[in-house]
Amino acid sequence: MKESVYIETTIVSYLVARPSRDLLLAAHQEVTREWWQNMRASYECFTSEETIREAGFGDVEMIEARMERLRELIVVGINAEIEALASRFLSTGALPSTMLPDATHLAAATLAQADYLLTWNCKHLANAHVLKRLRQEAEKQGWVLPEVCTPLELMERSSP
Repeated sequence: MKESVYIETTIVSYLVARPSRDLLLAAHQEVTREWWQNMRASYECFTSEETIREAGFGDVEMIEARMERLRELIVVGINAEIEALASRFLSTGALPSTMLPDATHLAAATLAQADYLLTWNCKHLANAHVLKRLRQEAEKQGWVLPEVCTPLELMERSSP
């Protein structure tokens, strides 16, 4: 059975974005494209209605490009259980109260029992300090957080 990966909004955004002039951002875009092209098929990939909602903002051409890629994925609906866990994550104070979308991504991935949540959001999601607090809350509720990581961390390792 393949491991599962929840695809968060930054992944599909970096995947289709015009090349950045910022060297670090351009590198992240390239790694994302490489992961999508070469590694995605190794995983059962899915997303949520929250990603679809967020991907619907901005430039019309970019919206269309993001939606085209998202159509390739299974989409998990946002239900009351996900909303409740997202609220619980926010109540810890580990995430700012304005970051309900980020809490929703993590709750959706957690309740769908994803092995990984793939993101470039290193401020609120792929952040060890934040995750430590959120992991404790999830465990109190009887849930296990997915490994939250960037595409770079989920690239296939070459043999030594």
